[in-house]
Amino acid sequence: MREYLVTVLLAAIITYLITPLVRDLAIKSGAVAAIRTRDVHREPTPRWGGLAMWFAMALTLVIANYLPLINKSFGREAIGIFLSGTFILFIGMLDDRFDLDPITKFAGQALSAGILLIYGIQILWLPINGITTLPTNIGQLLTVLFVMVVINAINFVDGLDGLATGIVLICAASFFAFSYLLAVINGLNRAGAPSLITAVVIGLCLGFLPHNFHPAQIFMGDSGAMFLGLLISASAITLTGQVDASAINEENGGNALLPLLLPFSILAIPLLDFVMAIIRRLKAGRSPFDADREHLHHRIMRLGLTQQRTTVILYLWTAMFALPTVIAAFLPVWFAILSGALIFSFSIFIIKNIKDSSLL
Repeated sequence: MREYLVTVLLAAIITYLITPLVRDLAIKSGAVAAIRTRDVHREPTPRWGGLAMWFAMALTLVIANYLPLINKSFGREAIGIFLSGTFILFIGMLDDRFDLDPITKFAGQALSAGILLIYGIQILWLPINGITTLPTNIGQLLTVLFVMVVINAINFVDGLDGLATGIVLICAASFFAFSYLLAVINGLNRAGAPSLITAVVIGLCLGFLPHNFHPAQIFMGDSGAMFLGLLISASAITLTGQVDASAINEENGGNALLPLLLPFSILAIPLLDFVMAIIRRLKAGRSPFDADREHLHHRIMRLGLTQQRTTVILYLWTAMFALPTVIAAFLPVWFAILSGALIFSFSIFIIKNIKDSSLL
C-alpha cells in the first residue's frame, strides 16, 4: 500500500505543479472555452487540463517503475492503456482548440479503443447462465462500445467547475479499493494493472481539482474528460472483464455478478446523465449530441443550490452508488446498503438544511 500511496502523491504533486504551466500554454494557443448559452461559467476559461494530467501520468509512471512492488504491474496492459490514453488526449486537444465534429470524435474514440484491443484489453466473459466466454468479435465490439459510452458519459457530466474531476476521483478510488483487495489480499495478479492505473488517476484528480474547483482557473476540456474516461473504462475492462469471476465468490464474501455490476454502479451518475440526455434529445427530435441545459447538474441548480453545493451533492450521489458496491464484494450486503443510505441522507441534509452558501 505504501508504494501506491507514493504513486498517488507523485501524480498529485506533479499535476498540481504542471497545471499552471499548461494553463498559460492553452491561453497562448487559443484553447479557451468561450461563453455559450448552455454554460454555467461566466468568464472565458482555458482548457487543455488533460495535457497536464498526461504529463503527470507519464512522469509518475517513469518514477513508479523503479518501485519494487509496483514495477510488477507494468506490462502489456499498462503500456496499451497509456498509448490509448495518449491518442485520445491528442483528439481531445484538437477538439478543445478547433471544435471537432461529433463523427471525428467518435472515430477517434473508436480508434483509441482499438489500441486497447491490440494490447489484449477486452471483455472476455459475462455472467450469463453462469460464466459465458464471449466470442472474440463480440467481446471486441462490447469493449469498443463500453469505452465510447464511458468516455462520452464523463464528457457529458463535465458541466460544473470540478464536477467531472471529483466524480472521476471517487470512481477511481472505488475501482482502486476493489482491485487492490483482489490483487493484494486475494492474490489476483490480473488486478495489478488496474490498481496502478487507478492509483495514478486518483493522484491526477487530486492535483487538478484545486485548479478546477469553483471558481475554476482551468477546465479539463474534452482532452481531460476523454482521457480520464479512457483510463477509467480501460481499468474497468482489465479488472472486471478479465478477472475470473470464480475468484469472487460466496466464499470470500463476493458475488459472481459483482465484476459486471461494478463499473455500472461506480459510474452510475455519469451513465445516468448520459442516457437521460440521449433519450431526452431523441424524443425532442434533436441530435443526441445537441447540447442543452437539462443535465442533472442544471436541474439541481434550478432548485436554488449554488454551483459548489450542486457539485458536492453529485459527489455524494456518486459515492452513494460506488461505495456500497465495493463494500458488498467483501462485507455483508446489509452493511453496504446502510452505507449508501447514510450517504444519501447526508446529501438530503445538505440540500435542505445548509443555508450559508458561502460554505458550499
